[in-house]
Amino acid sequence: MQQEQKNKQSIAWAMVVVLGLATAMFGYLFTTQKQELTQQESMVVEKARELAVTKTKLDSISTVLDSKIAEVERLGGDVSELTKMKEQLEKDKLAFSRSRKVETNKYLGKIKEYEKFLVEKDEMIAQLKLENEQLVASNDSLSTHVGSLTSERERLVQRQTELTDSVVTFTAANKELSDKVSKAAALKAQNLKILTVNSRGKVKDREEYKSKKVDKLKFVFNLPENELTAQDSKDIYVRILDPQGAVVADDATGSGEFEVDGAPSKFTARESIAYQNNNQKVEFLYDNASQFRPGKYNVELYAEGYKIGGGNFTIK
Repeated sequence: MQQEQKNKQSIAWAMVVVLGLATAMFGYLFTTQKQELTQQESMVVEKARELAVTKTKLDSISTVLDSKIAEVERLGGDVSELTKMKEQLEKDKLAFSRSRKVETNKYLGKIKEYEKFLVEKDEMIAQLKLENEQLVASNDSLSTHVGSLTSERERLVQRQTELTDSVVTFTAANKELSDKVSKAAALKAQNLKILTVNSRGKVKDREEYKSKKVDKLKFVFNLPENELTAQDSKDIYVRILDPQGAVVADDATGSGEFEVDGAPSKFTARESIAYQNNNQKVEFLYDNASQFRPGKYNVELYAEGYKIGGGNFTIK
């Protein structure tokens, strides 16, 4: 009986020892797993912090770049390099936000390059500011000088206005005189005769002609002497006006356009002569009479922009 009691006690103690060992083992495993989880949690937190810091730095550099671009533009500098760097930064920010891998070291390296670039641009901006300050100083000096010149310029402008008025007055008087001289020097056609020539070459001098017997017109007139007129080649223009006042013209027979009182007008025929200033007689033919209809026709002669004579004839 005592032996059985001892056996039961031994078994109880053995179970206590086993439970104790199991408890110790489970405690060890729990502690070890908890430490691993804690380490993993710390790593995740650290990576999250690194990602947040990297994104913040990229956003900060983007803001600084915007301010640098605005400042350089205000100072009148070249922003092409800054703009190009801003475009690259935006690409990096987009790639960083889409990346599934945690590559903070890669972007931290790029951030250092961006920061170095900004430091270099700070030096450029400082130089631009210095140059602008020097320009402002120069402008102040120039403004002072300009101020001293303004009064002199105003006096010169006043004097120039007076001279301009004098020139205008002189020019107007000179033009008036020139027009008078030009008119005085203009040719004059005197004793204009308008003759007809039939198909056999017979010439007739009448006030009225039958349409069927008019094959050509012959113009005869004199150019009196005029010492003011230059002795050179002169173009004599003839305008024949039909009974309705329209100019008789045919480009195929030498008609064309010239100016009458500053406006374009058709002419019927043109003849070039060498003016000799000796009361010379001028004769020339107009061979396009088949188009004449019954009625009264007026003839006008022009040279060098002036009307120099005229006459009329009647077709029955």
